[in-house]
Amino acid sequence: MAADHPKSDPDAGRPGTPGGLSDAPSGAPSGPAGAPTDPLDGPSAPPVPPADPGPATADTDLPPAGADLPSADADLPPAGTDLPFGPEAGLPEEEATQLYLAVLAAGGRIPLDAPPPPGTGRTPERQRALLDQLVAIGLMLPNRIDGCYVAVSPRAVAERLGADLRSRATRLLLDAGRLPAALDPLARAYDAVPRPADRTGQAVYVDGQEGIRLRIAQLVSDCRLELLSAQPGLRPPAVLELAHTQDRRMLSRGATLRALYQPVALTADSAVRHATTMTEHGAQLRVLDEPFLRLIVIDRRVAVIPAAEDHSRAAFVEDPAAIAYLVAGFERDWARAEQVHWHGLDARTLTRTITDRVGRLLAQGLTQRAVATRLGLSERTVAGHISRLRDLYGAGTLFQLGWLMRGGSGRG
Repeated sequence: MAADHPKSDPDAGRPGTPGGLSDAPSGAPSGPAGAPTDPLDGPSAPPVPPADPGPATADTDLPPAGADLPSADADLPPAGTDLPFGPEAGLPEEEATQLYLAVLAAGGRIPLDAPPPPGTGRTPERQRALLDQLVAIGLMLPNRIDGCYVAVSPRAVAERLGADLRSRATRLLLDAGRLPAALDPLARAYDAVPRPADRTGQAVYVDGQEGIRLRIAQLVSDCRLELLSAQPGLRPPAVLELAHTQDRRMLSRGATLRALYQPVALTADSAVRHATTMTEHGAQLRVLDEPFLRLIVIDRRVAVIPAAEDHSRAAFVEDPAAIAYLVAGFERDWARAEQVHWHGLDARTLTRTITDRVGRLLAQGLTQRAVATRLGLSERTVAGHISRLRDLYGAGTLFQLGWLMRGGSGRG
């Protein structure tokens, strides 16, 4: 599909040949003097003549002697950048493909200012956008000398872009191979950060919430297999946000996450949103109607437990026997915990679920304070649920409510 170029030689179009027109994709095609121009912005700027131009010859429109000529790859996108109009190999849109076929049907060339072919329904603006797309990919070449667009062989475009993609893939593989060595100095510096000294068979204690969070973050960042977590009570939104970021990265590495919550987690929007998002990423989260202590186990090699009632101190345990004992307790609680469909929870369902839990514990003979401790709720919150149950059962006292709920008479 070679076009008729009045000023071309048999080598025209070859990369690096003087006077040749590159068929490389270009968003800014070269004009007669190699100056970048827009394909449809009209005539390009005249070339700068040599100091002594001499008489006009057939080569007047060529660049001055000694000037650098663009190679076939001059207009290719830089390595590492996305190819235009195609994520893989610069594929055109369907409508652009039809336009290319129409150009071939017209002999492989159309005027620069060609109107849309009849019956296509395209506006001039759309026609221009499609031509720009074909030029950027490299399937069309604007030839301002002859005032036309010329169709370029798709095989040449495919070979050029394929070679570029293979070159990029090779560079990426090489970069991936060099990455561990490149980051090795940072890894050594990370390992050199002062940490509590390891004492085989002994727990390492860390004081202060900030220090505890830092050490846990370091351990979670190295977690590769499994994280077990028991989180009684209600965690603040800021803590949930930090845990969300750490846990998502861990899950993306292929590790698993199982976490136990108390029913109080069902009463807070932030906790429900966190649990919903984490389950979408593969975490397993259950609710247990029993009191349990805070616990984190990373890869079954390090366990983190509270060492102070206000959680201002934590013990990091690495003794295998102690970790096995803690994991066994976690597995026992996990088996008794209840699975929750976090996606389907709403405010009304949550209120009814918590009220039912309060009622079941009252029916077992637990006091208001014991129920609050069991569910991780405040006594004031439990009192509100008890008030709703009294109205439901028509009970005047807490004793009467428990008796009715155990089936003494009336409802229950």
